[in-house]
Amino acid sequence: MIWLAEDIWQSCVPLLPALTVEVLTEVDSTNSELMRRARSGITDPVFLVAESQKAGRGRLGRQWHAQAGDALTFSLGLMLRPADWSGLSLAVGLSVVESLDPQNTLGLGLKWPNDVWVPHETKQWAKLAGILIETATTQKDERYCVIGVGINITKPNAQDLSIPAIGLRDLSEEAATKASATETVFVPPTAPQALALIAQPLLAAVLAFESKGFAPSQAAFQQRDVLRDTPVTLSDGRQGIARGVDNTGVLLVETPQGMQLIHSTEVRVRPSTKE
Repeated sequence: MIWLAEDIWQSCVPLLPALTVEVLTEVDSTNSELMRRARSGITDPVFLVAESQKAGRGRLGRQWHAQAGDALTFSLGLMLRPADWSGLSLAVGLSVVESLDPQNTLGLGLKWPNDVWVPHETKQWAKLAGILIETATTQKDERYCVIGVGINITKPNAQDLSIPAIGLRDLSEEAATKASATETVFVPPTAPQALALIAQPLLAAVLAFESKGFAPSQAAFQQRDVLRDTPVTLSDGRQGIARGVDNTGVLLVETPQGMQLIHSTEVRVRPSTKE
């Protein structure tokens, strides 16, 4: 694969001059690699991309494997000092969907707190991408943030998924079958092309989050929120209606006991059947 690393670096360096772009043929996990480096004292800002990931990790320890060309897997590592970390995964997800689907023609949505979903079949959603954010504390008591992103280019060959998976190529095929002769059909990017679309806006979004927090992104997130006003079941068994997020990215769930504030470290959320 031909990666546009030089072009990506040139677009990003005005925002963060020390940034580098590094592409590995294979690694266990880009997040794991950057966390290892951080713990050994290497905390330079970097986009680390893997053509193949053998032991990728998702939230709650889920596995995310990717063969060359089948997915875009990368991590952005940098020192980060936000006043409040809440909502970072939402800001990252919003940047990703706005880069891939700026006019919302594909219907890419955000499932709190860290997934990209898309309408796939009647009363069903499919997962296109996931986000995993980790931090390592340095000897100076500062935090190195590692933002991992995995996007399916083709549909993964995986079993026992809690929700069906989908790839950008699947979206292209579906769009082609629905398009009229005069409509422009979505052409799915390759993994290198997808990174070129995503990298600079993502870095800008993360730096904006550091200085301003999640609040400026709240309204845009609400437009992509797939859970909003739908019944949800929390992992502890509570049920209610999702009512969006507050200005820090905390999920609001209306229950018989009143409005509950749900933090990403507390629960998993699953919607009921999509109407």
